[in-house]
Amino acid sequence: MPWRCIALLLALALPVTSPAAPPRTFAEAKKVAWQLYARQSVEFYCGCRYSGKQVDLASCGYVPRKNPQRAARIEWEHIVPAWVIGHQRRCWQQGGRRNCASNDRIYRRAEADLFNLVPSVGEVNGDRSNYSFAWLPQQPGQYGACPMVVDFKARKAMPRAKVRGMIARTYFYMSERYGLRLSKQDRRLFEAWHKQYPVQDWERQRNQRLACVMGWHNPHVGPTDARRCPAPRP
Repeated sequence: MPWRCIALLLALALPVTSPAAPPRTFAEAKKVAWQLYARQSVEFYCGCRYSGKQVDLASCGYVPRKNPQRAARIEWEHIVPAWVIGHQRRCWQQGGRRNCASNDRIYRRAEADLFNLVPSVGEVNGDRSNYSFAWLPQQPGQYGACPMVVDFKARKAMPRAKVRGMIARTYFYMSERYGLRLSKQDRRLFEAWHKQYPVQDWERQRNQRLACVMGWHNPHVGPTDARRCPAPRP
C-alpha cells in the first residue's frame, strides 16, 4: 500500500536492529518525522494533503474554524498529549513541561517517541490540546468536511473512524512502555476501538518503518522484521 494511503489514517516491545539511535528529544523527533513522512503528504486527523509544512486545505474540504494561519501549516501532534505524560510525573509539578524535558529521562523519551507522533493540521492540533478522546454526539462540521470533532466545553475530541484503532493501540503502547495510567473509561473506549477498528496494512507498514528507527515496535500492532530495515550507514 503506498505511503500516501498510510498517512490517510496516519512497552514492552521486542527489540529490532536500528540503523540509528532513536531521537533523544522532541526537537530531534520532529526532524526525523519529517524525513519518515516525506514519501507521503497526507495528515492524520482530516486526510488533508500537504507539501512541506503547507497544508492544501481544499484537498480535504477543510474550512478554518478560527485560525486560518495555523490551519495552513502542519504540526506534529502527540496522540497521547505531552500534558498527559507529564502530569503523571513529579517533574511537571516542579516546573512544567520545560523542567520535565530538561531533567526527566523517561519523560524526554516519551515526548520524543515516534510511535506517538503524527502530522496534523495546526489548528486541529491546537484545538485538540490535551483533551481526551471520546464518543461524541456532535456531527462533524467544525472544520468543513474534516471529520474531526472537538467539544471544548466537555474537553473531549472524537477522531475520524479510520484512525481510531491506531489511536487506541498507541495509548496501550505508551501506557505499557512508559508506565502511564489509563482511566477505566479510557481503557474501555480504547478496547472497543481496538476491536472495532482492527490493524490494517498501512498500520503494519508504519510499525515496521518506525521500528527500524526506534529499535523496537508497538506489539499491539504486530511483529516486525529486522531484516527489512536498511543497513546501518558506515
